[in-house]
Amino acid sequence: MLRSLPCRRLVLSAGSLVALAAALVLVLPAAATPPDPARFEPGKSLAGIRLGMTGGEVLKSWGKRHGVCRSCPDKTWYFNYTPFTPQGSGVVFRDGRVTHVFTVWRPPGWRTAEGLALGAPASDVSRIYGSLDRRPCTGYYALLKPGKRADSAFYVFRDKVWGFGLTLPNASPCL
Repeated sequence: MLRSLPCRRLVLSAGSLVALAAALVLVLPAAATPPDPARFEPGKSLAGIRLGMTGGEVLKSWGKRHGVCRSCPDKTWYFNYTPFTPQGSGVVFRDGRVTHVFTVWRPPGWRTAEGLALGAPASDVSRIYGSLDRRPCTGYYALLKPGKRADSAFYVFRDKVWGFGLTLPNASPCL
């Protein structure tokens, strides 16, 4: 288990990008195996992780090496791919069950079955999935595709798709 990681809202300004990268590099030195495949299934799963799964099920799927946020309101785990790099994914739990799963820092290779890859122009989200709700977050925004069991989030920064996520319906998609 890694050292605890402080958790705050993700702010993606130019200065905060550097600060976030430095903080994650310092506190997330362990490597997790990248999910295979690194696939986002809107409304269903992020690399096999579904809303409602237990911590044990997440560990069985993604491995045991992760960082733990010590100041987040809900239990939050971060999985990074390579020591000293911030790219990876995260999982938020409430009452022992996954309530939010997301990618962190535009990890390479992530895509949807429909062909949307991280790093694509934000306009590709609407082209592939239609018109979506835009939710402002601090320094970035989420394009939200509502669903019955899970809302799908496409995180956008500087007009590029930077992340994918699933959250409970009507919950804030902001990290």
